[in-house]
Amino acid sequence: MRFVLALALLPTCVFADGFDVLEDDTALTHDEVLNLTYGHSLSFYEGGKSRYSVGGAYSYSYQSGATAFGHFEVQPDGKVCVTFVNGRTRCDRFVRSHGRLVLLTQDGGRFPVRPR
Repeated sequence: MRFVLALALLPTCVFADGFDVLEDDTALTHDEVLNLTYGHSLSFYEGGKSRYSVGGAYSYSYQSGATAFGHFEVQPDGKVCVTFVNGRTRCDRFVRSHGRLVLLTQDGGRFPVRPR
């Protein structure tokens, strides 16, 4: 009976903050995320690029050349929340997974970051 109860509670624990975290994922700390983002750009394997300015401006350039602009904040728990100029918002989490840096989106996306 305890085993069944533990299994029933597992999805709640793993997905409590809305991110599809895998067993071997290690979330970056607040300080690690600050060092990763502020004043830096991150490139992704699908061709996109995120730019995080020191002043909080954010842009994402798609492989097609289109760009989305907004403002980002690093939350105390390490999540990066972006408010786009069109009013849309999104929060992401960075994890280390099998030696790779990966951006997780709350809707289940996993985007490996290219090494700098």
